Amino acid sequence: MKETGMVPLYYNSDVELCKKVIKACFDGGARVFEFTNRGDFAHEVFSELSKYVKVHLPEMAIGVGSVIDAGTAALYMQLGADFIVSPLLNPEMAKVCNRRKVMWSPGCGSVSEINQAEELGAELIKIFPGTQVGGPAFVKAVKGPCPWSDIMPSGGVTTEYDNLKPWFDAGATCVGMGSKLMKKEYIENEDFEGLARKVKDTIELIKSIKKDK
Repeated sequence: MKETGMVPLYYNSDVELCKKVIKACFDGGARVFEFTNRGDFAHEVFSELSKYVKVHLPEMAIGVGSVIDAGTAALYMQLGADFIVSPLLNPEMAKVCNRRKVMWSPGCGSVSEINQAEELGAELIKIFPGTQVGGPAFVKAVKGPCPWSDIMPSGGVTTEYDNLKPWFDAGATCVGMGSKLMKKEYIENEDFEGLARKVKDTIELIKSIKKDK
């Protein structure tokens, strides 16, 4: 996450489509992928996707987002999740993830929540919803008294330079990107080469922004 600076987020009920999307992200240089826990039987889709990644894309870490309780976290870990991301802070999730030494990234919206999450063992804090919580200014304000905090904004992050630069200038470790990266035209037209190029271009843009800091 630190190296590429970006975590692609995606969900679809079509397993084969998900495989093509994650392969495109891998081809574009992404080495972390977050499957979003949405929709009925999402865990069954993830189970097949996890098996595919372990065999065909072993260098890719695949995790699950939008997990809000310990039971669901345990289920996805059993299905091969390398990390768990949540939109909220649930201490019970910390227990099950820490017990298995699986990275857990809870969603926080205040310095107090960030502090509590770190006390519970979280190494990377998700700021959600990123823009509504306060945007890059919030990240910068947090990093002042807490420079050790690793922060991942998600929600409101786009692939444009003018959007990405303020986040990384503020001190973000990485960013989560869903629909702004996985644009409909790529998916609907099955333009997976185009998606791979977009991922590659975005990672290179993030690296250049970090280098210029």
